[in-house]
Amino acid sequence: MKVIILGAGIIGTSTAWHLLQLGHDVTVVDRQPDAALETSFANAAQISVSYCEPWANKHAPLKALKWMFDKEAPLLLRPHADPQQWRWLTQFLAECNDRSFARNVQQIVALGAYSHSALKAVVAQTGIEFNRLERGIAHFFTSDEAVQDAQMAVDLMRQYGVNRRMVSTEEFLKIEPAFKPYAAQIKGGTFTESDESGDARVFTQKLAQLCAQGGVQFLYNHRVERLNVAGGAIDSVTVRATAAGADSSPRTLQGDAVIVACGSYTAPLLRTVGLNVAIYPGKGYSATLPILKPEAAPFVSCIDDGNKLAMSRLGNQLRVAGTIELNGFDSSLDSPLAKARCHMLARRIEELMPGVCDTRLPEQGGNPQFWTGLRPATPTNIPFIGRTKIGKLWINAGHGTLGWTHGAGSGKAMAELVSGRMPDMRFGFYGFESDSKRRAAVAA
Repeated sequence: MKVIILGAGIIGTSTAWHLLQLGHDVTVVDRQPDAALETSFANAAQISVSYCEPWANKHAPLKALKWMFDKEAPLLLRPHADPQQWRWLTQFLAECNDRSFARNVQQIVALGAYSHSALKAVVAQTGIEFNRLERGIAHFFTSDEAVQDAQMAVDLMRQYGVNRRMVSTEEFLKIEPAFKPYAAQIKGGTFTESDESGDARVFTQKLAQLCAQGGVQFLYNHRVERLNVAGGAIDSVTVRATAAGADSSPRTLQGDAVIVACGSYTAPLLRTVGLNVAIYPGKGYSATLPILKPEAAPFVSCIDDGNKLAMSRLGNQLRVAGTIELNGFDSSLDSPLAKARCHMLARRIEELMPGVCDTRLPEQGGNPQFWTGLRPATPTNIPFIGRTKIGKLWINAGHGTLGWTHGAGSGKAMAELVSGRMPDMRFGFYGFESDSKRRAAVAA
């Protein structure tokens, strides 16, 4: 079978790899000059089955209102006269209850466990190195209320087989001593030994290289111009080269299946053929900081729960990432708001572990690598993996902040679905009977 994949992030590349293993002829199209140069480029680096709480919970609406005018808030809503944003928000609010939360957690955990197993299999088969640290993921909390909420989340996740456990402040600091300077503010934590961390960009680019060696064709620097539908099915995809000096004439690609894995840009692309998927960009930020004191820097990937910031060591650098900003397709780093959010990341690291990293800003002589990416968010935090109502047109998008965690499994599941097989996990695959209870449905 000839399969065309639109998008070469972790989702699209993982899908290509697994399709290749099943013997398919695969072509991947991406507008960038290499794989993983957009959403997968500089994320939090966590592979976290345990940190699977959906954004939509009973506390979210009040918190979002309270944070609306705080430039450094973990969740920041910037309202636009955009019907897609308001449609997404309406569906999000409908998920902000305990019943929906528990249902969504079950599916997110199922995909996470399946994906972690798939990732381990890919690494065992390929030997890819990506600054991997198999040391677990620890959270810390700075209020008694947050500790109580964490206990409820831990109890819920343990029902689904996630071995996340509560730890005291003392045990948390034994797990990761780097936070001892901040010990007085830490009220407790959680720890999941089976979670890990690693560089998503490095992994994805190396996997793409192996795909290419195996016969997958990558059309980098190509923009998708049009999805061509005829007789109720996808007929072809029109693309155009964008690199300087390249032939920019439209090119038509035909295949037996087309998979859209374009992250946040999946929704506007599918709207051109009459499909409305509830995927909206959630702008996230990261800072990658040089480590000055290697012996004092964390080895265990950690989450500052109060600020919703994740920290992961990548060799001689520390990656700190987080925040969600619902601000349309804005990907700027030079606006006053973006600068404030970037500066907050560096400042927070200095508060937590003074002098361990070079947290100076550029104007102070520092060299932090600030980055922003658009996370393809769904109201449920459950991605769309499956088939659309248009024949031969498939979707693998909407992974939010968990694209790295869910990447390998989403690619494997997509490859199996396209091949006529049902993946072995309890998950509502889009367009299949098991999807009937999903709230983030496609409107015809």
